[in-house]
Parts: sequence; structure tokens; C-alpha cells
Amino acid sequence: MADPSDAKAALHDYLRENREDLIWKLDGLSEREVRLPRTATGNNLLGALKHCLNVEAGYFGPTFGREFPTPDELVPMAAFDEDPQADWYASEDETKDGLIDLYRRVGAFADQTIDQLPLDAPGQVPWWRPGRQDVTLQRIIIHVTCDLARHAGHADIMREQHDTAVGLRRTNSNIPDDYDWPAYVSKLTKLADHFG
Repeated sequence: MADPSDAKAALHDYLRENREDLIWKLDGLSEREVRLPRTATGNNLLGALKHCLNVEAGYFGPTFGREFPTPDELVPMAAFDEDPQADWYASEDETKDGLIDLYRRVGAFADQTIDQLPLDAPGQVPWWRPGRQDVTLQRIIIHVTCDLARHAGHADIMREQHDTAVGLRRTNSNIPDDYDWPAYVSKLTKLADHFG
């Protein structure tokens, strides 16, 4: 972790950690498993990753006058007119490994924007409402990190539902080892049943 007195480095570390945590949630899963809808609204692990990589490419690209080197790999804004969920699923010609590679390249692109600009660097989010489009790099790092953390949390739950794999990150599960989870779930169920 960066020196907490260096605000830019600390914010950047949180963004990178959330990015890696989301990518990690796809480890060891097949193409079908990462694509399979896990919620009533179709959320799936690969779709969450695809959404987040497109978010980062947009907020750290056009917002600050930059374009991702291969924009044809991203979901174009016009695609949302036809399908508002266009960035939430992988198409048949996209693969898990391909999208993870793309996200790593988008991450490097976003990191360049952050490295090259000061926190108070001005930007403009073209898809936000007029009058609210003006931003700073600091605001965008926070905005994207919060969005990414939310979707990494979704991925945590989707992965746990799939195969009970849990943990905060590769290096720190942040959960008790050798815990009796069935007994814990039973305890919570009994507590909830008192109110049913």
C-alpha cells in the first residue's frame, strides 16, 4: 500500500486493488461458468468484468482527452441505443482470457492517465448531464473506484453462489479459517425465523 499521506498514490492503489480483485474472481472458471447468469437480471462474472473495463476506458480516456489505442475493442456508445446492457455480457466472439487481457491493457491505460495528471487536473465527462460534466482527476478516481468496488462485491457473491469460493483478495481472505459455516448459517436462519 502507498504512503497514506500521498493521496494520489493511495487512491490509485485502491483502484488497482479492486481491479485485480475482480479479475481474480474469474480464476479457474470455464467460459460457460463465467457467462452463466447468476441473478434474475442476468448478472454474470464476465459481464461485470466487461462492464468495468469499459467504465475505466471511458472515464480515464475521453474524460481527459485521451483515446484508448484500440477503441474498436470497447463497446461503442451507439451500442447502448440498441441494447442498454451492451457492456454487461460477453458476445460469442469474446473470450474470458481475451477480456481479461483487454482489462489489463485498459488498466495500464487508466494508470497512465493517473500517473500523468495531477489530482486537480480538469476533465469533462461527455455522457453526463450538461452542468455536471466538469470533473477533476481526483473525483474520477473516486467515482470509478466506488463503481468497481460495488461490482467486485457483486462478483464476490456470484462466485460464492457458484462454488463457495470466498475471500477478499488472493493474499488475504479476510474471513476466519476453519470456521463451521453450516452451523453459522443455521444460527442466522434460526435468528431470522424468530421474526417470521
